[in-house]
Amino acid sequence: MSEHVPSTAQASQAERAAAQETLRHSVTTEAPWVRGVTLAIALAFLGLFLILPLVTVFLEAFKRGVGVYLSAFAEPDAQHAIKLTLLVAAIAVPLNLVFGVAASWAIAKFRFPGKSFLVTLIDLPFSVSPVVSGLVFVLLFGAQGYFGSFLKEHNIQIIFALPGIVIATVFVTFPFVARELIPLMQEQGNTDEEAALSLGASGFTAFLTVTLPNIRWALLYGVLLCNARAMGEFGAVAVVSGHIRGVTNTMPLHIEILYNEYNITAAFAVASLLAFLALLTLAAKSFLEWRFGHALAGRGGHGGH
Repeated sequence: MSEHVPSTAQASQAERAAAQETLRHSVTTEAPWVRGVTLAIALAFLGLFLILPLVTVFLEAFKRGVGVYLSAFAEPDAQHAIKLTLLVAAIAVPLNLVFGVAASWAIAKFRFPGKSFLVTLIDLPFSVSPVVSGLVFVLLFGAQGYFGSFLKEHNIQIIFALPGIVIATVFVTFPFVARELIPLMQEQGNTDEEAALSLGASGFTAFLTVTLPNIRWALLYGVLLCNARAMGEFGAVAVVSGHIRGVTNTMPLHIEILYNEYNITAAFAVASLLAFLALLTLAAKSFLEWRFGHALAGRGGHGGH
């Protein structure tokens, strides 16, 4: 009799598993025509609002030949706009990297008063128009702003100069790194760090050897998103830059000027460079999603060593 008990239990377990699988398929599986219509709507939407505009940018950029396309980048104003865009991103992204890691570490690993308020502040750029944020910085640092007289006395120029562009870019991009790290670090918990500390590691050593390896893919993912937004930001930068050609124009602002001057080919040529950078970011993003997903699956959804 005892020999039949395990087999009966196994059969009962197999039946329950089969019933659960049947229930799962009955709930999630739709009729073929429903799936076809849903897929067609999604593909049509992507084709109309993403693929078609992207293809149009490159077609218009090369419409008059490669020589005309390359000549658009030979202009000093275009070269300055490209350099300024890369410089602003090179400053803003590392600053947001430091802020994102520090904020995520504090929110996920510690309890303190005002924690929920800090999370709300991190989400602020998502709910405030970039143009409004640019106007706020003008009111703060402009010639007639709250700190205008002080800055003028000390010969410091923020608005209509590189510092203002960097500040505006940092503001609109600082949620990206933190928002990628906070959920992951909260899910991983403090177990690994506590184990490292109990073995004699310092807090900084525990961060470098335990926390950082566990968040590295999410960190890179957030940096990519932050960099893409920094290079493509228009609204806030347009307000604080002053549109000074060859001085404070980033690539998006330079594209607007070229288009308003009916220099369509040059405008699309510079736009194609931004689109190409966006495609590179998308490719890196897809790789990190694949790599990060495998890393999580390998850890079973929890932090590992």
